[in-house]
Amino acid sequence: MPEGHTIHRLAASHRSWFARARVSAASPQGRFAAGAGWLSGRRLRDTEAYGKHLLHHFAGGRTLHVHLGLYGRFSDGPAPAPPPVGQVRLRLVSDRHWLDLRGPAACELLDPPAVAALRDRLGADPLRDDADPDRAYQRISRRATPLAALLLDQSIVAGPGLVYVSEVLFRAGIAPTSPGRELTGPAWQELWRDLCALMKEGCASGRIDTVHSAHEPAAMGRAPRVDRHGGEVYVYRRAGQPCLVCDTEVRRAGLAGRHSYWCPSCQPEVSGRDRPGS
Repeated sequence: MPEGHTIHRLAASHRSWFARARVSAASPQGRFAAGAGWLSGRRLRDTEAYGKHLLHHFAGGRTLHVHLGLYGRFSDGPAPAPPPVGQVRLRLVSDRHWLDLRGPAACELLDPPAVAALRDRLGADPLRDDADPDRAYQRISRRATPLAALLLDQSIVAGPGLVYVSEVLFRAGIAPTSPGRELTGPAWQELWRDLCALMKEGCASGRIDTVHSAHEPAAMGRAPRVDRHGGEVYVYRRAGQPCLVCDTEVRRAGLAGRHSYWCPSCQPEVSGRDRPGS
């Protein structure tokens, strides 16, 4: 599933291609025919991302909500649009560009109250200026749930997935199994600032890079990482390999239905008062 920085990049691209343009819409697959019929001929007022949710606001007061999930993807190109290929749920076309959507977890039209309800159930998005990290910490600090699971909960922090969560916890020196209620306020502020910085960098570059300059391939004399997610990371998908900082073997274990990656030396399971920022 794409992480939040990818959705924010999509929002920016779609805004540049379609904002203020009158679009034609179709559902070649047929599963969104009624929605496409309402969209066709209307102007796109603006596009935004909130966590892993993409929102296209159209004239007429309704919003196209897209959540890609595990299998959703977009394809696009300059006009004119070619014949649709495969199961295209939605096609948008302007006089300059076309956009196809396939396999999303959600593709629906929402009225303003439904958009407000969607926002209300999402947590703080590190890539949004209106994010409220204090509200997120209030929820984290009351829970005994492992911190990694809390950070992956989109109702607490919206946008980060397993890559960012694994990496920001490593950089903070915090074990993913640490109970949320043991995280101190200063430690949370430090973690939040780092998460914001990492995701903003990912939004700008289009890839997830989390290692400091001293641990980059050229500095360490090692081969670049090869992975479909791209980028240089400390622990994500590096189970069984030596930690880039201390050479301890990176571990992987199940946590909240997902894999968790960490270095047992750099991220010891200690009490909150011993953690960075305490």
